[in-house]
Amino acid sequence: MTEVFPALGVTELAPGEPAPTGDGRISVARLAEAGPEFDSFLAWDDEQVLADHGRRARPDVIASFGLHRYAWPACLLITVPWFVLRRVPRFPVQDVTFQRMPGRIAVRVGEFACLPDDPAATLPGARVVPDEEALRAEVRASVAEHLEPVLSGFGPRMRRRGRALWAMATDEVVESLHYVAGLLGEQERATRELERLFPGTGTGGGGAVGAGPAPAPAPVSTKPYVGTAGFREVTGPNGECLPTRDRASCCFYYTLDAEDTCANCPRNTEAVRIAKLTAQAAEAAEAAAG
Repeated sequence: MTEVFPALGVTELAPGEPAPTGDGRISVARLAEAGPEFDSFLAWDDEQVLADHGRRARPDVIASFGLHRYAWPACLLITVPWFVLRRVPRFPVQDVTFQRMPGRIAVRVGEFACLPDDPAATLPGARVVPDEEALRAEVRASVAEHLEPVLSGFGPRMRRRGRALWAMATDEVVESLHYVAGLLGEQERATRELERLFPGTGTGGGGAVGAGPAPAPAPVSTKPYVGTAGFREVTGPNGECLPTRDRASCCFYYTLDAEDTCANCPRNTEAVRIAKLTAQAAEAAEAAAG
């Protein structure tokens, strides 16, 4: 991940090695407590908004930006090992230290889940699960374990609770992995994997090829997360297929610039979404042509 996405550096701490301190680093456990360090953390977002837009954002918008800028990379600590290695680490908040600039995370690696045929299954800390659906359940549980105290700390400042916070968590999981998978050249596989991770009323798998009709699979519960992976396609003005995604939450960027929202902003009409996606596709084609 560091090779394709150098903006985020991850340091694995050795057993007994103290977590780094200073230079803006913050224990995520302390961040989740929403104490004095929380205000210092959000001051970065406040200053950036003022520099970029010439005015200050509402306090709940600043808190939403701050959560996003932590949760987006934090989810990658769990989803990228799952996506690349089929291993799911557990990172309680006390095992993670975050440095916003230049974008560094220090983690203490302990327990992880893996499949029975993984060579790492005999390593200390390994916990073997039976199949891919069980491993997906481990991803959801590991992210929830890490984010729940963080959401509890940020929620009151964001003026959001329960379902709204977990909708944002769903977006962070899906959009961060989908982006990094694109850098790895595996965005299509990531789409399929994320649709299985958050199937909504869907299921985790089917029957074997040639085994006849598969029995009706049991629904997969993805609570506390909200919604599905949300990927779909729309048709452009010339009949072209444009991939898009229905977000489960809103990032509040529209409060600063209502015209410059992302194509997938839930506030956009379908016509605005298609117009923005068409413009993006044209820009990408022009850049590819040199």
